Amino acid sequence: MPVAHAPAIAWRAIGPALALSGGAILTLLTGAMQRRVNRAVLAGMTLATIGAASYLTFILAGKKIVGLQGMVAVDGVSTFTTMILLFTATIVTLMSYHYLSARHIHRFEYYPLVLLATAGMVLLASANDLILVFIALEVLSLALYVLVGLARRDSGAQEASLKYFLLGAFSSAILLYGVALAFGATGTTNISRIAGLSGAPSTDSRLMFAAAALLAVGFAFKIAVVPFHSWTPDVYQGAPTSVTGFMAAGTKAAGFAVLLRVFLVALGPLQWDWRPALWLIAIVTMVIGSLFAIVQSDVKRLLAYSSIAHAGFVLVGVIAATANGIAGSLFYLLVYAAMTLGAFAVVTLSAPKGKERLEMGSWVGLGQRHPVFAGAMTLFFLSLAGIPPTAGFMAKFFVFQAAVQAGETGLVIAGVLASVIAAFFYLRLIVLMWLQEPSGETGVLGLTPTGSLVVGITAAATIVFGVYPESIMHIARTAAFFTG
Repeated sequence: MPVAHAPAIAWRAIGPALALSGGAILTLLTGAMQRRVNRAVLAGMTLATIGAASYLTFILAGKKIVGLQGMVAVDGVSTFTTMILLFTATIVTLMSYHYLSARHIHRFEYYPLVLLATAGMVLLASANDLILVFIALEVLSLALYVLVGLARRDSGAQEASLKYFLLGAFSSAILLYGVALAFGATGTTNISRIAGLSGAPSTDSRLMFAAAALLAVGFAFKIAVVPFHSWTPDVYQGAPTSVTGFMAAGTKAAGFAVLLRVFLVALGPLQWDWRPALWLIAIVTMVIGSLFAIVQSDVKRLLAYSSIAHAGFVLVGVIAATANGIAGSLFYLLVYAAMTLGAFAVVTLSAPKGKERLEMGSWVGLGQRHPVFAGAMTLFFLSLAGIPPTAGFMAKFFVFQAAVQAGETGLVIAGVLASVIAAFFYLRLIVLMWLQEPSGETGVLGLTPTGSLVVGITAAATIVFGVYPESIMHIARTAAFFTG
């Protein structure tokens, strides 16, 4: 009688996700047993968990590992993206420490949910099976739905949470339908196996193209590209600012990691079918995001449309479909995480009495009242605009260079024009902070140790990545490979 054996599990491949999930459970139990929420203990446990996950990720650098019966793949892209996600989670944890108290959000569930969402993002970055892609997306999405609405007394947060949940559920259903069509066309949900079958003569090309379209819609919602971006401004505006920063940096990094894997690996043989569609989406996203940001009077809505525009710039690297394009996209995601988290950190510091000053008028004359943080915000906005020698300029340079090398000169021209448009709304806020006299109550920042630390770290990263980009870009080029 044959003896059944349990399948071998490469525990190292899922080590970071396991550490984050285990830490989330321990942090949740600790918070539930406390009579009063001890933010220091919960934040400390969260940072310790992220540190453990970082160590487990570091020892995977440069390795190719396939685990869970081919469902998880550790490679350069997944490892690099995981480090971006852990950096993001660290910054958000520090950013949240005093901010939650200022906003009167005394919920012990906050930190476990951050860890759980990060675990879903990490798992998504290394998912090598469409079923696991869907599960990881749901894990991170469910945690984010709750985080967005955690400020129960804020009607704006509740509205944002409900809107995000409804539209997110709709996009998940579309994604799952795409997974079903991909399985129907190829007989498998494994991304590596789909790569060998998607372009085969025996595969129904029409069914495969429909699957690619539905998968693209599902991913497009998560990374907020036009025309699947409508939720972004409202959700970013209504959510607690620390959660908004987490969504802007983390969800985008994880979403692009899985987009790269699915489209360049599974659908690589069909790239001449999907590249024209992504080409059009990238141009529209860059232009629409930049144009709509111009008319915003709320800083968080402005940063929301900025996030949409930057998604279009990252798509330029994806469309290049080369090793340099992958490396450029990875570098861009890292730089974007640093500069956008820094910008949101400055916004959180404007809430010393529990309410952020988000209108443009409240930032008038900030350079006279608090020149250090006005200078930091200026740095982040110059980088987001792509002004040299900031990191944002180098990020755009690398993705544009990869696109030109791939023969996508028209796409680069559109990107440059969109960058010129985007520079206007960034420079407008800089002018308000430095060149206009304050009138009445303006945005005086409430200094906190952790908030100041976050601004310092992200500002330093924005400068260093801009002045010395080659060292990080070398790592990104080394990481520009898939396995499976």
